[in-house]
Formats: sequence, C-alpha cells, structure tokens
Amino acid sequence: MTMKTTRYLGTTAAVSALAIFAMPQQATAQENIRWQIPMSFASTLTALGDTMPWVADQLRQISGGAIDLQIAEPGAVVPALAIFDNVSEGSIDAGYSWMGYEWGTVPAAALFGATPFGLESNEFVAWMYFHGGKELLEETFHPYDVHPVLCGTISPETAGWFRNAITSPDDFQGMRFRAAGVGGEIMAEFGMSVTILPGGELYQALETGVLDGTEFSLPTVDEQLGFYQVADYLYLPGWHQPSTNQYLYVNLGVWEGLEDQTRAMIEMACMAGNAYAISRAEALQGAIITSFQERGTNVETYSDDMIAGFYEATKVVMERRSADDEMFGKVYASMMDYQAELRPWKEMGYLPRDWQTRIEAAE
Repeated sequence: MTMKTTRYLGTTAAVSALAIFAMPQQATAQENIRWQIPMSFASTLTALGDTMPWVADQLRQISGGAIDLQIAEPGAVVPALAIFDNVSEGSIDAGYSWMGYEWGTVPAAALFGATPFGLESNEFVAWMYFHGGKELLEETFHPYDVHPVLCGTISPETAGWFRNAITSPDDFQGMRFRAAGVGGEIMAEFGMSVTILPGGELYQALETGVLDGTEFSLPTVDEQLGFYQVADYLYLPGWHQPSTNQYLYVNLGVWEGLEDQTRAMIEMACMAGNAYAISRAEALQGAIITSFQERGTNVETYSDDMIAGFYEATKVVMERRSADDEMFGKVYASMMDYQAELRPWKEMGYLPRDWQTRIEAAE
C-alpha cells in the first residue's frame, strides 16, 4: 500500500466518523410546536401582561423559530378568567394567567398566586425552586391535567383604590370592593361585598359607583387602567399580595408529550421571565407613586393598627381554609415554615426598609 493510498483511506475514515457523530444531532433536532397562548391580561400592561410576550420572543430566538407561542389578548380565544378550565379540559394547549382565579375548584391555587402576609417575590421564587414549592405545585395541579410553569413574578400590589378615605375598619362595612383570591375572602371578614371582575371592566365600575373600591395590580398597571382618575385615595402596602405570580398553564398530556429539550427550553425561558418581570416591576414603581401624588391622589399608608387587623383576619381565614382543604393546608404550612426559617436572615441580613428615614429623623 502506498503512502498516497494510506492518506486517502485516512481521509475517508475521518469523513465517515464525522457522519456518524452528525447522525445523533439530526435524530434529536428541535421539534416544532405552535401554540396559541390566550392571556388573562392585556399584553400592554407593564410587567403583568408583557412578560409572556417577552418569553415567547425569547423562545422563538433560542429555538430558531421551532417553538412559536402566539399571544392572544384577553377574550379573543377564551374568557379572560377561564384559562385554567380550558387548559384542563384540553380545549387549548396552553394559556397564561395569574394563579388564583380557579381557587373555587383548586383552593390551594390562590396561595401560589399570592399569599397575604406571605412570601415576597424573591422569597417565593426561592421557595419554589429550592424549598419544595415546585413539587407542591405539580402535586396540586396534575390531578386536573394541568402543568403550570412559574413564568412571571412581580412586586406587591397596591392595597386598594377607594372613592372615599378609609379611617378605620368600620369604613369597610357594606363597601362594594373588587378583590381576587384569599385577599378577597379576608376583606369580606370586614363586612365588604367582594366581587371579582377583569381589569378592563374596573375603570367604568369605579366611575359609575358599581364599585366603591378595587385592588388589581402594580402602581404602573393601575395607572395604565386609569384608576387615579376615578378614585381619590390609594392605600399601601399590598399586604394581601406581597408577590403576584403568573404561570404558563400547559395541558398535562401536551406537556408530557413534549421532548425533554423543548420542556427544558420553556422552563429556562420562564425562569428568565421571572427575572424580567420583577426587574421591570421594581424599576418603575417609585416614579409612578410620585406622579400620583403630583396629580392629586391621596397616597396613604395603612396604620399599624389597620395592618394588625388585616393580619388577625388573615389568620382566621387561613386556619379555616387549611382545615377545609388538605392541599391548601399542606401548601400554606410549607410556605410558613420557610418564612419562619428565613426570618433571622431577613430581619438581620438586610437594612430596615426605612433606614434612611430613621437616620434623618435622628439627625
């Protein structure tokens, strides 16, 4: 055999080896999925509604267009508050919503959406990923053929917009108020008539007096919905929703039918969506609060006595709900155990939120 022949055979072997290595790549090429994603919120609402469109854009880019999630505005495909039902029934592959609108069917859902006096956004994400929250989430929802993926967490909501000043808990008696989830049930403990309406209906309800007050979302979102034009009083802090958490709801059969690579890409993009949402939320709220004050809104902070009253009512409702529903009690206990474990670090590791005010007052 000549040297020339040997070189030729070596080249052939190298080409064959490259072909062999290329075969698995071709066999595991990215699958194509096309889902329409109806949402509970308009895509124009800052951090609340624009997170899922951002996640969808990222997925198209990292998958080369193979994962194409088409966003549908509220009501265009299914009613705004019916995402869970339609995903559960298999009428749609997936949808995007705040978790809690379905708590009449899945009581523990409200805790994953927002827990009064519960975990703040960074704490909630820590609990979800590293303290058993994700496993409890799947245990809660898989029996309903729904696989939720945490896909957006935002800062506390405003506690409420009111047409008149709130001076004591007695002012709540008989008030017509919009609230969702556990917070709404707690407010009912004060004699409120609590209802739930989609965000797009709240301005008119306040303007016409159908509602005396409402809570909905972040100050930026409330500003977009125009509440400051029809309600003179804004109250903080958002004790009822220290974090507000949105999810990509996927039909369980559809989720289990996806390739591992596709599931991993969706989960990764939603994890990035959590960072996007909380960063965007925190970046904008201070300026909006100032703008409300400049436009004549009475921005008030609830007194310690009022907050203590909310906390006592919260304990009553949480004990009742935990006794009535085993999964609710299991999820709530897990959250509270983590909150107690975290407390020394939270109280000693961080500066008090009002440290600047304290220092200035002492000078």
